[in-house]
Amino acid sequence: NLLFAGTEFGIFFTLDGGEKWIQLKSGIPDVAVRDIAIQKRESDLVLATFGRGFYVLDDYSALREVNKDLLNKDGHIFPLGDVLMYMQTSGKYGQGSTYFKAPNPPFGATFTYYVKDVPKTLKQIRKKKEKELFKKGEPIPQPSYDDLRKEKAEVSPYLLFTIKDESGNVVRKLTKPASKGIKRITWDLRYYSSAPKEVDKFNPTKRERGSTLVLPGKYSVEMALVNRDGMKQLAGPVWFETKVLRNSTLPQADRNDLVAFQKKANELARVMRGTERFTQKLIKRVESLRQALLVTPAADFELLSSAEKIAKELDDVMFKFNGQPSKASQEEVPPQHVPLRERLGVLAYTHWRSTAPITQTEQTAYDVLVEEFPPVLDEVKRIYTEEIIPLENKLEDIAGPWTPGRIPVWHK
Repeated sequence: NLLFAGTEFGIFFTLDGGEKWIQLKSGIPDVAVRDIAIQKRESDLVLATFGRGFYVLDDYSALREVNKDLLNKDGHIFPLGDVLMYMQTSGKYGQGSTYFKAPNPPFGATFTYYVKDVPKTLKQIRKKKEKELFKKGEPIPQPSYDDLRKEKAEVSPYLLFTIKDESGNVVRKLTKPASKGIKRITWDLRYYSSAPKEVDKFNPTKRERGSTLVLPGKYSVEMALVNRDGMKQLAGPVWFETKVLRNSTLPQADRNDLVAFQKKANELARVMRGTERFTQKLIKRVESLRQALLVTPAADFELLSSAEKIAKELDDVMFKFNGQPSKASQEEVPPQHVPLRERLGVLAYTHWRSTAPITQTEQTAYDVLVEEFPPVLDEVKRIYTEEIIPLENKLEDIAGPWTPGRIPVWHK
């Protein structure tokens, strides 16, 4: 009973032999569809339109399962087949007038899901009431300042997809703005990225980059709706399996060993990057301290000298991370100890687009970092707890100006 029809105003499909027609809107404008072709093996729908080229809907097989019972559910995740794991090649450039090739479907596990309805935000509820009052010709009340503040602070509803491995461990979370209908989202088969997070405003649907590829095996996905009332489970778990496309030139004999090493390296990278970012914040914090101590009448020169000493210690820490940067060419930099950040870059770069066995260079880089980084971490902890915090307390005791990182005390 699944039929497609091209019209002057887009593409439509029916699930009941033509009694009711539904328009496919995502990614295609309201333009005349002149021709339709179906790629049966992959269940792809190909459309040729008037004056706009052609469009491809990848894998429409989920539409075959749509029925009234499914549409009455709050949410649904359609089953998906085996997902292939591989390293993508880079795109081609400058093909000229050769045969046209459309972009491939996104790499990874593509989840096709259905959401029946999405709760309205406080602002949408208010606007709807105002519109009804306007139609009736009745006065529209002025919203209170508290109501407007609540509207501004409210986070729009979003969908949360939780992906777990066979043991029930969460390996990734994906988010997408909540909207009703049949939609898609793709997981790139990578673990979450532990890169430092620092934002000015919370954005639950911000696209986050992953890290290294997960192990092949069975995984599940669940879908929940998050809004001002909390989180509501909509669908899942739906299980699927990831399989390696065995076309590697230098395959890893045991993929578990590779992933175990990558997890260790990712944890080291998480702490190192966080420590470097924290040190950068401490440098700004100490500079503010120096400025405040300079203008505070009750601050003696010894306090200012202590702040200057701390600044030099933090600068030494950053030098261990970054070394001496080159101005025009690496040839201008004299021989020096390899900075921590450069060694870490070797691990991050080589494992982002490779499933080859661990090289001796990578193992050596990891071993050296395990030996050289802990003393740097301990030094940052010591500077912060034994020097910066006591100095900030002294500045507060003499009623100095506020500086970042501390709560002022009211000296009544």
